[in-house]
Amino acid sequence: MIPVQPLLDRLAEIPDMATGSKRLVVVLGQLGDFDSIEYAQALVPRLPELAAAGVKVQLFGIGNGASAERFAAFTGFPFQQLIADASPLLHESLGLESGLQLPGGPWPGFLLMCAGVGSPGTLGEVLRGYIGDRSAAQIFDDEEWVEAFPLPRFRGALFRRAGGEGFQRPFELATKRLRNMNEVLRNWRTYVPCDDYITQRGATVLLDGDDSVIYSHRDQSLLGYSATMDRPLAFLDAVLSQS
Repeated sequence: MIPVQPLLDRLAEIPDMATGSKRLVVVLGQLGDFDSIEYAQALVPRLPELAAAGVKVQLFGIGNGASAERFAAFTGFPFQQLIADASPLLHESLGLESGLQLPGGPWPGFLLMCAGVGSPGTLGEVLRGYIGDRSAAQIFDDEEWVEAFPLPRFRGALFRRAGGEGFQRPFELATKRLRNMNEVLRNWRTYVPCDDYITQRGATVLLDGDDSVIYSHRDQSLLGYSATMDRPLAFLDAVLSQS
């Protein structure tokens, strides 16, 4: 279990996030982490539905003011619901995974995690992005222009030729991740002012109005920000169905 009191203490400092309503709190790693961007992109379309159900949403991530501004502009997540911390003090107080730690700084451990070492499920999730997933939703509309260097600009309809429609087609998620990667790498020092915490993992906590925990997930790996990566926000279904 994630110790909830440090999170409640932090929420008490934020207007309208104290006890009394349901709150979805997502503790991200670096704001330049591919998981962080992908998670926010999944959340944005659901924000109106969450608001209608009385669920307040707050994100924490590692970075600074410029990181938060760039992150919000790229993902569409509301800047006012995002707090960037310079170091993972909140993560440490919640006992979250710091990732693979090796001599020589953060990069050796991070690169090994990208290869699946000390990061269970990462390679399988990478593969899912290439082979497709019939249990996951379609990502790109047919008429949408897709830009992901070094690929040429093309219409989303091209994915239909790779496998059909109405589900996540082969290469579709991989293309989205390539686009996200381009954004981060082109603006690395904005997203990641300090490399020290690039292996830090996050967590998700859904709190009820009385501060009891409805749901929690502790990230264990890269590309492991949900227990159900084909439907990352499936845990919200039960709560939203009651509204």
